[in-house]
Amino acid sequence: MPTSNGTSTYSHPRSLDGHVAIVTGAARGVGKGIATALLSRGARVLVTDILDDVLADTTTEFANNGFDVASVVADLRDPDSAQRIVDAALAAFGTVDALVNNAVASAGPIPFVDISAEEYDLVHDTGPRATFRLMQAIHPVMASGGGGSIVNLGSAAGTVGSAAFGAYGSAKEAIRGMSKVAALEWGVDGIRVNVVCPLAETDGMKVLRDMAPKRYEQVVRSTALKRIGDPATDIGAVVAFLVGDDSTYLTGQTLLVDGGAGSFR
Repeated sequence: MPTSNGTSTYSHPRSLDGHVAIVTGAARGVGKGIATALLSRGARVLVTDILDDVLADTTTEFANNGFDVASVVADLRDPDSAQRIVDAALAAFGTVDALVNNAVASAGPIPFVDISAEEYDLVHDTGPRATFRLMQAIHPVMASGGGGSIVNLGSAAGTVGSAAFGAYGSAKEAIRGMSKVAALEWGVDGIRVNVVCPLAETDGMKVLRDMAPKRYEQVVRSTALKRIGDPATDIGAVVAFLVGDDSTYLTGQTLLVDGGAGSFR
């Protein structure tokens, strides 16, 4: 359906009725956009983040809009956080059939030779290790419930490579690797695992737009569609598709949701 600015929306009202999802890193940015897309299609969603105040505001905003949402503050560096998140979703909704691993921390661009062990560990602890733990924690729930959908967030920093993002790119490719293995192993349980690599108008992208407008315009020009994706209507809509019943024969795939900017070297 066309919108006033000439783009299209990918709305499928109530397509996620009966679905229950967990979204990590959901207080803001892409995670919030994904949660918005899932909730607006009828899913019940547990949102989690380390940013307690921001998460509280986001949860209140969702609830005030009539969405069925619960939240839990969690530090994904804590090995016990994965089970605690899953348990919170089960306590709130009784089941879980979708997991969206969006959260990851990064200090920003750092030359490869200057990446410290602390920076590397931060990105990998909040990215692939947390994703690994959450996938393991959710598997018995989904398997006993007849299946489910896991959507993990990758990045062009890994698929293509991005100078000064060595720790981040390696973490995102680790997530893609484990996603393909889990897709192969867990298909028999009815569990699908896919990866989305987004290009979205996040807080970081807005900072780039304000602080380095020429670089921002280069990013826009690199896309075939000549715009940066909206976290809810562009990125979240594709995640909603992967979570829903229209994608039940799709697993082990990487979707570049980037307006035509991405490629594999």
